[in-house]
Amino acid sequence: MLQPSASWQPAKTGYHRHPCCHGNAAGCLRMGPRRKRQNMGLKPMDFNGLADPYVKLHLLPGACKANKLKTRTQRNTLNPVWNEGLTYTGITGEDMARKTLRVSVCDEDKLTHNEFIGETRVPLRRLKPSQKKHFNICLEPQIPLASPSAMSAALRGISCYLRELEQAEQWELEERGRILLALTYSSERRGLLVGILRCAHLAAMDVNGYSDPYVKTYLKPDMEKKSKHKTSVKKKTLNPEYNEEFFYEIDQSELAQKSLEITVWDYDIGKSNDFIGGATLGLDSKGERLRHWLGCLQSPDQRWEQWHTLTNELPESSAFAP
Repeated sequence: MLQPSASWQPAKTGYHRHPCCHGNAAGCLRMGPRRKRQNMGLKPMDFNGLADPYVKLHLLPGACKANKLKTRTQRNTLNPVWNEGLTYTGITGEDMARKTLRVSVCDEDKLTHNEFIGETRVPLRRLKPSQKKHFNICLEPQIPLASPSAMSAALRGISCYLRELEQAEQWELEERGRILLALTYSSERRGLLVGILRCAHLAAMDVNGYSDPYVKTYLKPDMEKKSKHKTSVKKKTLNPEYNEEFFYEIDQSELAQKSLEITVWDYDIGKSNDFIGGATLGLDSKGERLRHWLGCLQSPDQRWEQWHTLTNELPESSAFAP
């Protein structure tokens, strides 16, 4: 059980109870659903002295709409009870070591903007593979920002600079979803077999809250631009399943000098397709992407499956050829 901080006030925010579990084999992070999650003593947000609360999840850093999960709204209560399970797919070892689960409780308001009630954060490193862990967590109130009129000109300048710096860092860290890849170097066929299995938690690019995603692959460098492969388009989904394979005929020694470029796009009729996210695997890559590529190079005829994070960085080779 997490201990409350000095700033926690039970009458104003409340506390949140939920189980967490990380299933390492499936690459999933689950909240619930076998026991009820509940908040107790939430802050009244409506004129009737009650609230319409719901829970919202983000994985930090890299929070964006692509990794937001949300429960249903419970009406007119300060002691809501949910019996829902929320699952993140494509969680890697790197995620478990560096990411934090942000749990926010908000009040839904159909006439105005939804209101923030409280939040807490759980580092994923506190979880163990395939073991469920329960938390009784105090919700922290939102920290108010200083009024601009109360700042001096110098402080306002510093504040603007820090805000721009924070926005730049968030842009660099922005995640657009996950993709599950399978790599095999076939010594018999003398080439690389690339399996595009599925994507998860893709960014929504259309006004309906979904995307029409497809995946494109290149083996770079590719001076003649003959290495492009494309999957089929999956309509109105942020979690498409492809199970499609592409083959690149290439010697193993030459493959070590190449990199595999993966990009995911949203298909649009009558206008340019929208870039969702991408990842590059090669000897210049880092972390899970480098280990995946080395495993394929060093162990031919073995199938290597790995989830990878898609980022908002658009490779130059894909900028004008979706």
